[in-house]
Amino acid sequence: MKKINWKHLLAFTGVVVGSLTVVSANAETVLERVAAGGKLVIAHRESSVPFSFLDENKKPVGYAMDLCLKLAEAVRQKTSAKNMTIEFVMVTSANRIATIADGKADLECGSSTNNAERREKVAFTIPHFITGARLLVRSSSAFDRLEDLEGKKLVSTKGSTPLKAAEQANRERLLRVTILEAPDHLKAVEMVEQGEADAFVMDDVLLYGLAAGRVNPDALKVVGKFLTTEPLAIMLPKNDPAFKKLVDDEMRRLIQSKEIYPIYDKWFLKPIPPKNTTLKMPVSYLLKDFWKYPTDQVPF
Repeated sequence: MKKINWKHLLAFTGVVVGSLTVVSANAETVLERVAAGGKLVIAHRESSVPFSFLDENKKPVGYAMDLCLKLAEAVRQKTSAKNMTIEFVMVTSANRIATIADGKADLECGSSTNNAERREKVAFTIPHFITGARLLVRSSSAFDRLEDLEGKKLVSTKGSTPLKAAEQANRERLLRVTILEAPDHLKAVEMVEQGEADAFVMDDVLLYGLAAGRVNPDALKVVGKFLTTEPLAIMLPKNDPAFKKLVDDEMRRLIQSKEIYPIYDKWFLKPIPPKNTTLKMPVSYLLKDFWKYPTDQVPF
């Protein structure tokens, strides 16, 4: 067996690592790619009403989608890419972070919470909504808070922050709640309707939107105090400072110019698909206060 020359091996390893470092340092940014004729990729959700969902024509629409199209226009202008192509890719709660972190999409336009754990993998721009997790239950039930579910079944969407909060509360309060995971929001609602789960814990604004789209909206109700506080924001790649600055600047412009308000009203105060129902949710005092000094820095 030939003796290994460790000196040469280490030298070769250093060359390889050095080469990889150079490649990484010279990696193409989003703005460079678009300026060179590449596409901008926007990730969207299937049923995160009213933020990001599919309409009757299977087209992605919603509050976050409208904001992302504004951001896309800012990218188009910055790069002078008049013929910039936008590609849409659908993601779920479970794969949305990896889709951005792995470079498969440039913006995730949905209902994702900006928190410290996620910021280790991706970046977020200025929040477009602040909500909290509550419970969706059958209107005929007597459940009004998490403690009422002792010994019962609670469902949440896989990969969501309300799921983790519910698991933590269940452990700390010794509630003996059986916690179930659903692949998406629609399945979780169906589980409540069909009695497979006693409650669905999720951001209350999503619960209102999901309930409004059901065949019998009056059969469901949203109850309970906030289990979490959720600043929702658009996700983008972590190590692309030029792209993030452009996105942050455009979000800040939309907020400070108040251009964001009619976009908000369109989805929260006016009839929306699929059943032309109105959520009747004006901008909260919490969100108004946050928008006075718009920043991507959140205390969570």
